[in-house]
Amino acid sequence: MFKKLLPLALAASFCLPAIADEASVKKAVEAKLGGKVSSVTKTSYLGLYEVYADGQIIYTDDKVSALMIGTLIDGKTMKNITDERMQKLTAIKFSDLPLELAVKQVRGDGKRAFATFEDPNCGYCKKLAKDMAKLDNVTIYTFLYPILSPDSLEKSKQIWCAADKAKAWNDWMVDGKAPSGKGDCDTTAVQKTVEAGRKLAINGTPTIFFADGERLPGAVPVARIEQKLMQTPSDK
Repeated sequence: MFKKLLPLALAASFCLPAIADEASVKKAVEAKLGGKVSSVTKTSYLGLYEVYADGQIIYTDDKVSALMIGTLIDGKTMKNITDERMQKLTAIKFSDLPLELAVKQVRGDGKRAFATFEDPNCGYCKKLAKDMAKLDNVTIYTFLYPILSPDSLEKSKQIWCAADKAKAWNDWMVDGKAPSGKGDCDTTAVQKTVEAGRKLAINGTPTIFFADGERLPGAVPVARIEQKLMQTPSDK
């Protein structure tokens, strides 16, 4: 469906009257692409409409004569409008996360909370884990999200079954010490995490969620995490 669109743009001209409102644009785009559109918002740029569907932003005009995927930059401020909108569109309620399924680490006073979804065989996750070791006064909820390989699932189960889950996680991700447990305890939490991640449309690891609900995909610099935590302090 939408994922079949080319990475930069798809355009086709049609002799159509102006559609004019967001509801009509939504209906027209759904008809053309054969799938559900989550939202349509009129932008202040070139008369374009922002169409959010299948986890991505598409831009179109009031005739739906062209469908474009790409980055929209404000010509005056040079801000990445598409990125800003994606942060808002993919935000969640932090309190809705099933935190009981996560490996919890508290450092210092633990007042600043955030959550990560990580695969134990993800190289970017390992880099993130090493970088996050520098953070203090935080509570980190790490969801074991084994989506890369069967071995990822096995390691996740072993870590979950460890007497000290946080230590087992850090031993592996930071120090490269493989978990030694059998993974034969109740590991339904791992499967529930995978199900939760799919509902949240998490397609890659690491993915970070902050207390205000903002989502940041990828191994972002620790300075960016620290900056965000300073902006949105929260009780764990």
